[in-house]
Amino acid sequence: MFRTLLPAAGLTLLLAAPALAQTTNSGTDKFAQLETLLPTPNSYRTASGAPGTDYWQQRADYNIRVKLDDEKQAITGSEDITYTNLSPDVLTYLWVQLDQNILDKNSITAATQVGQIQDRMPFQAMDYLMRSDFDGGFKIGEVKLKGGKALPYVINHTMMRVDLPTPLRPKQAVTFSITWSYNINDQLKINQRSGYEYFPEDKNYLYEIAQFYPRMAVYSDNQGWQHKQFLGNGEFALPFGDYRVSITVPADHVVGSTGVLQNPNEVLTATQRQRLASARNAKKPVLIVSQAEAVKAEGSRAKGTKTWTYAAKDVRDFAWASSRKFIWDAMGIEQNGKPVLCMSYYPKEGNPLWGQYSTEVVAHTIKTYSKYTIPYEYPVAISVHGPVGGMEYPMLCFNGGRPEKDGTYTADRKYGMISVIIHEVGHNFFPMIINSDERQWSWMDEGLNTFTQYLTEQEWERDYPSRRGEPKNIVDYMRTGKNLQTPIMTNSESVLQFGPNAYAKPATGLNILRETILGRELFDYAFKEYARRWAYKHPTPADFFRTMEDASGTDLDWFWRGWFYTTDHTDLAITGVKWYSVDSKNPEIENARKREMINKAPQTLSQQRNLQSIKRTLVDEKPELKDFYNSYDPLATTEADKQRYQQFAKGLTPEQQKRLNSGLHFYEVGLKNIGGLTMPVIVQMTYEDGKQEKMTIPAEIWRKNNAEVTKVFITEKPVVSFVLDPLQETADINQSNNAWPQQAAPSRFELFEYQQRAQPNPMQQQSSLQKMEQKPTGSTN
Repeated sequence: MFRTLLPAAGLTLLLAAPALAQTTNSGTDKFAQLETLLPTPNSYRTASGAPGTDYWQQRADYNIRVKLDDEKQAITGSEDITYTNLSPDVLTYLWVQLDQNILDKNSITAATQVGQIQDRMPFQAMDYLMRSDFDGGFKIGEVKLKGGKALPYVINHTMMRVDLPTPLRPKQAVTFSITWSYNINDQLKINQRSGYEYFPEDKNYLYEIAQFYPRMAVYSDNQGWQHKQFLGNGEFALPFGDYRVSITVPADHVVGSTGVLQNPNEVLTATQRQRLASARNAKKPVLIVSQAEAVKAEGSRAKGTKTWTYAAKDVRDFAWASSRKFIWDAMGIEQNGKPVLCMSYYPKEGNPLWGQYSTEVVAHTIKTYSKYTIPYEYPVAISVHGPVGGMEYPMLCFNGGRPEKDGTYTADRKYGMISVIIHEVGHNFFPMIINSDERQWSWMDEGLNTFTQYLTEQEWERDYPSRRGEPKNIVDYMRTGKNLQTPIMTNSESVLQFGPNAYAKPATGLNILRETILGRELFDYAFKEYARRWAYKHPTPADFFRTMEDASGTDLDWFWRGWFYTTDHTDLAITGVKWYSVDSKNPEIENARKREMINKAPQTLSQQRNLQSIKRTLVDEKPELKDFYNSYDPLATTEADKQRYQQFAKGLTPEQQKRLNSGLHFYEVGLKNIGGLTMPVIVQMTYEDGKQEKMTIPAEIWRKNNAEVTKVFITEKPVVSFVLDPLQETADINQSNNAWPQQAAPSRFELFEYQQRAQPNPMQQQSSLQKMEQKPTGSTN
């Protein structure tokens, strides 16, 4: 509403003391510091978020020999593990991960899986329910100390404790060996992070193999042994080490792997070696194995086997892929003065999408992530195409995104494929190098990676259709009931709505932090500092929160508390607007203004109708009834009025006179935090002349009262409207209360006729049109 007050009254309101501090929703002060929630800093992890002077981490080096049985779809293997104790503690036993046991018939995951029977169920759902018929768990053979002495061990579902004959003291190492085997799962029936895909047309298999060997668990300063069971969502926590892996496969298979090939002369032809050498300096991908060569290999079966040996340094895991169906291309780039070979392996079913895009996306991802985090230091980066939607390992990832059999595809399929490759290649940085604990905190790898994925997508193509990152894209999730949400700071296995919670919400929060709260300069510096500090180490959430604050010079406890520790949402509202102007006390100015307001005031309905129905009033008919007040003008300026003003003005200083005659407009805007999530207040003002001005008020405006505040805006021109968050920067779930005067939010509905038959994609439609246009005149076909 609009009001005009005398100067004294107006100034009294402007200078009123702020309300006492209040809280909202949970009763917790939104600006309370996080010190009571975060672990106490120590010599291992400092209060600044950096590793301390006494920081340490364990090391596990592997020498692995593994054989793929292409007839039975099975793995057999043996490994030597050298485990080095760099902690200050004495260890009497070691914990080893057996993640493949998630596919054991008696796994906790299968036993605790909940579900419902529907009236109509697809075969795939039935396959999933009956997956207990498949036995894919590890079969452990021997566990021996170097030299041959058997070691006692106990298997606890997906964890195995190995008891040491003598305690392992600080700075000591122990080498022991394990033999094992397991059956590989059909990924189209049991969709796990690795497995095989069968192609009935040519009777071939494509293998994507990971979690294929018993792996050392993490032992750390902040939690001791990380031996939480692998239930499915919480991925992996692993120590760094050097790997040498010998992979025996059918002789006509092509193997892509973590690391660098050690025996190319034994497994590659001279032509393939020459092509690979030329690819290192190529500006576009070079085919090492062409589609024609892969198709030829599909139709034959070579006798015997080949062993491909790969080595990798300072990695936390190892994975590989094998098939005779593989097309293989490669292209070299340089990163921070070091060569990186970007490669893709894919069956012909992936073309034309994969040949055109995959390796280019790999190279783009390595370059862009290196810009926003740390330079990529591994020698290769690989994308493999199979049925899995997306899964990541050091230097290698598995990605979906297959065109139709006729080679056409939708825009969604194209951008979905590009996005999943960016995401999975990006995981080389989070968590393969910046090595967070995925078993505990999925958001630390998925969320930070999804955020950097968003930055990378936007550098791939202008207005790239990113699914996650923009605040407006998470509004629907933030609107869902609190009983359907969990805070981001929730253990991986207890998260509800895993995709929005672990991927989208952290990524969106970081985007808001970058664009709206800190600004790009402060955010980008702090984000790079976090990556630099914790590269090849084990960061925790506290290390991330503290580093971002330390490097940006900004107290962000309110942001971490709201966005990461609660399920509050953004819903800021304008509750009202009061318009004040200063009374200049000049009778000529003030009387003219009042007269203008009276003249502009609309007539009431009765006044409008009386003009029509009452032709003449009694006073019109009898002028003798008029007196002094019928001609009196209360807004006429008299000499006495002028003298009083002149006397008043003499007592003012020049500065006071300037303010009195400034003509400024004062707007008292009421603001309410309905959703409970503290956010900056972004206000766009539209002036009477149509021009606009946007200002961002820091979130600290809520520090004295978390629920409701008023803010005074002083303008030189009249304001006709106020709008909160006009660019949807804060994921505000309710735009209808963001404007004054209130504005209706635009929406649309669609009329359509139900179509039972699936429509062709745009590429198929265009192809059909071109074929029709190419038909000769008079053709009847």
